[in-house]
Amino acid sequence: MGKAATPKAKAPKPKAPKAKAPKAKVPKAKVPKAKMLKAKLPKAKKKALKVAAALPLPPTIPVAQQLAMPKAASAAGAGALAPFTVEGAEAAILDTLWRTVEARRAAGDVEHSHSARLLARGTAKVAQKLGEEAVECVIEATMGNRAATVLESADLLYHLMVLWVDAGIAPAEVWAELARRQGISGIAEKASRPKGLVRAANTTKLP
Repeated sequence: MGKAATPKAKAPKPKAPKAKAPKAKVPKAKVPKAKMLKAKLPKAKKKALKVAAALPLPPTIPVAQQLAMPKAASAAGAGALAPFTVEGAEAAILDTLWRTVEARRAAGDVEHSHSARLLARGTAKVAQKLGEEAVECVIEATMGNRAATVLESADLLYHLMVLWVDAGIAPAEVWAELARRQGISGIAEKASRPKGLVRAANTTKLP
């Protein structure tokens, strides 16, 4: 018998390299410059921008320009803010603000008036809000954020007016007390304060 034929081993077919599909380039979303600028701002300035955007400020107030001030210009001891002209921008606006808050309290529209809603929550809440605004103003001033300090000062004065309305205090009473102190030494004025006030406060460290 003849030898059985050995089957020939088939040579493996060379695998053709798979063509890699070119990666589709995803175009980067262009971020508007305004958003990029806002993203780089610290939290304090972001809040200031948010507050400023929500207020119906006249176009004559360069708020955006003030918030975009370079760090050197906003440092403590820098010059005053750029002058601007707005009708009613004087100290008498505090009297007007007090009358507005008083009118809101009398109307009692807690659904549409922030002042009425705050007053309806009671004296403790009114005082708490004033304290919060005072702390925020101090923080911004300490950090040298002058534009934010302006905004926080406005918040502080507004909540002070709300406190006066809640306590039944008219601005004229405070103005009269300030007028009484004119020409009096601060040290002498402090010494003249009633001792009962010191006892009630349980401290001798009154300003």
